[in-house]
Amino acid sequence: MDIACHLPTQVVTNAELNEVFPAWDMDRVAKRAGVLQRHIAGPGETALDMGVAASRALLDRHPSLIDQIDGIIFCTQTPDYVMPPNSCVLQGELGLCDEVLALDINLACSGYVYSLALAEGLIVAGTCTNVLIVTADTYSRLINPGDRAARTLFGDGAAASWVRASNDDHTGLLDVLCATSGKGFEKFFVPAGGARCPRSADTAREQVDRSGNVRTDEDIHMDGLGVLSFVRAKVPTQVRTLLDRKGITVADLDLVVFHQASKLALDALTRALKLPEDKVFRNLSSIGNTVSASIPISLEQARAEGAIAAGSLVLLCGFGVGLSWASALVQF
Repeated sequence: MDIACHLPTQVVTNAELNEVFPAWDMDRVAKRAGVLQRHIAGPGETALDMGVAASRALLDRHPSLIDQIDGIIFCTQTPDYVMPPNSCVLQGELGLCDEVLALDINLACSGYVYSLALAEGLIVAGTCTNVLIVTADTYSRLINPGDRAARTLFGDGAAASWVRASNDDHTGLLDVLCATSGKGFEKFFVPAGGARCPRSADTAREQVDRSGNVRTDEDIHMDGLGVLSFVRAKVPTQVRTLLDRKGITVADLDLVVFHQASKLALDALTRALKLPEDKVFRNLSSIGNTVSASIPISLEQARAEGAIAAGSLVLLCGFGVGLSWASALVQF
C-alpha cells in the first residue's frame, strides 16, 4: 500500500472565523472539536480535482503504475456530477487504459475502510490486481456559513491509495468488519437535494436551531451529541470483536488511526478502549475532519513522522454518515 494526499491551499483559522463571528466562543470550540485550522477548497475546486491531484502525486512516485491499475474506487459524497461517477471521469483524466473497473461509493467517514474491504474482495476474486482508492470530499460546499457546529469542524481534502495483492499472508489487510445502522440516518444528513426532496425555495430558507446554528434543508444537518452517542455505543464493541477474532489485544497494536471526527470522539474512544495516548494518532488541530480522506491522510502523515514502519500493526476505524462504521487491522 502507498498513499498520496492533497489539501487545498486555502487555510481558514479559528481566529479568522472569530473575526467574522465574534459571538462564537472559539476557545470552547477548540477544546471540544480539537480543530485550530482547516483547509478549504477554492472556488471551482471539486473533490474530483483534489482526487486527480492526489492520484497524480501517487503516479509520480510509481510511474509504471499507470499501466497496472485495473480498478478504481472513488469514495465521495460531493461528486462533480449526478452522473457519470467521479471514478469514470478520473480514469479519463489520468489516461488509464480502458480495461479498468471504475465505481463510486457514496460513503463518508467510514468510507476508507469500506473501500479497503471492497478492494480486497476485487483482488481475492481475481477481478483486479492493482486498485486505486480515491477518497475526497468538499464538505465546505454542504455547510451553511452560519453553522458553527459544522463549519468549525470540517475541512476539505483528498487521498489516493494504491492497494495490491500481497504474497505474504502476514502483511496487508488482516481483517475487516463493516456495519450499518440506517435507522439513525437523520442524525447526520442533508435533507434536500435528492429525489426524495428536490431543491426549492422552501428548502433554501434558512432556519436557526436551539444552539444558534444557521442551516437550510440543503445544508448538512448534524446532531453532534447523537452521533457521539452512536460512536460510544457501537465503535468500541466492534473494535473488541475484531481484536478477539485475531486473538490480539490493544497491547499488540503499534498505532490506532481513528477517523478524525472530533476531539470529543477521539477522547471517548481512547478511554473506552483503554488505549495509551501515544498509540492514538491525531492531526485534527491542523486539518480538521476531512471526512473520507481523514484515515488515509493520517496514515500517510504517521508514516512520514515515523509512527508507522515495516512490521507495524495498525488498527483503522471509521464511523459516521449512514450511520455506518468499519474497522480494519493492517500489518505494514
